[in-house]
Amino acid sequence: MSDEARDDAARNEAAGEEKEPDGSTSDGTAPDGTTSEGTPFDGTASDASAPGAPGDGGGPEAEAGTRRLAQAVRAAENALIEFEIAVETYRIEVENFSRLHEQRLGPLYAKIEELDAKIAEAIAARTGDPEDQRRAREARAAVTPMPLVSELFSGWLDGEGFTPEGYAMMTDQSVQPPPRVRPSEEARKLYRELARRCHPDLSTDPTERGRRDAFLSRVNQAYARGDADELRALTEEWENGGKPDDEPLAPGASELYARLEWLASRKELLADAATALEDSAVGSMLRMAEDDPDALLDEVAEGLRRQIATKEAELARLTA
Repeated sequence: MSDEARDDAARNEAAGEEKEPDGSTSDGTAPDGTTSEGTPFDGTASDASAPGAPGDGGGPEAEAGTRRLAQAVRAAENALIEFEIAVETYRIEVENFSRLHEQRLGPLYAKIEELDAKIAEAIAARTGDPEDQRRAREARAAVTPMPLVSELFSGWLDGEGFTPEGYAMMTDQSVQPPPRVRPSEEARKLYRELARRCHPDLSTDPTERGRRDAFLSRVNQAYARGDADELRALTEEWENGGKPDDEPLAPGASELYARLEWLASRKELLADAATALEDSAVGSMLRMAEDDPDALLDEVAEGLRRQIATKEAELARLTA
């Protein structure tokens, strides 16, 4: 994940945590899931000895312990949501980069393959050598789509690969590609603020979680396109039609501990997802240009155009 994304997550987590009157977090946990002492926060150890923990008796001390546990749950929820937002923004950058890489560079790669085939054919025509002819056939086969594949994707596949409509069909994305890898700062701000409010993890009710999940999917799609106007419209829609947050969790200690355990397991899954994104081929390319991934695409495109010019000159020499 880019340093910028990590910084965003850290700032947002700090802003979203529950605070005690003295300004500290209610449970002493940091946004990355560790305690103030730097030990991992697993949702159980920090309050295991608190009054009101399972096995304790009732009374004022138990109620106070349960309140502290509820505060820990809220802080863990906020930290998890901020982490999810950071992972999702990075996932969108990876997805956008992959799509724009295909859109901007795909035709150039296709042009190079076509020139390689023509060069191989020109060499074979000159020499008549069987080995040169074999290479020419292989080069041409690499360029020409398989007939059955072309028929299967009729209307979605052309000589340069998938059309925008075909790519959208295959990836369940909008036909219109994103204008940039990384959306504008305005879009990012609108997205983060809205995602914090409508996130499914703010609810434990299955029906409400489903409603929030469907709405957040629309928010993610608007952000992927960098559509600040749509994000503003979605914010207004949520304000007018979004239900208020669920009632506070029932004060039972066992339910609160179960919630903390779920939040901890959810964070582990997100950490694995973030690692997979960072270790992917596209993630590796993004690390090469964290400040401006679009500039990297332009740089690669320029290099491909130079290759095309060189190959065109070679083909002209062979066919002269």
